[in-house]
Amino acid sequence: MNYSNYIEIVPEKRFGRPCIKGTRISVYDVLNWLANGMTKDEIIVDFPELTEGQINACLSFAADREHKLRIAS
Repeated sequence: MNYSNYIEIVPEKRFGRPCIKGTRISVYDVLNWLANGMTKDEIIVDFPELTEGQINACLSFAADREHKLRIAS
């Protein structure tokens, strides 16, 4: 998945945290909701502006960052 279609980093938005394009919802927010047991469907009910593709992009972004951290170590 090309998560760059869904995620942007804008220094003036949420202190430069990666966010879902067109929202102020950060990748961290989505990952935190998932880590705390929310399902994708529950997140979409609470935040109808989100899609399953955007949530998957957050997971892909996190996986890519983890991969880059391991390579750099």
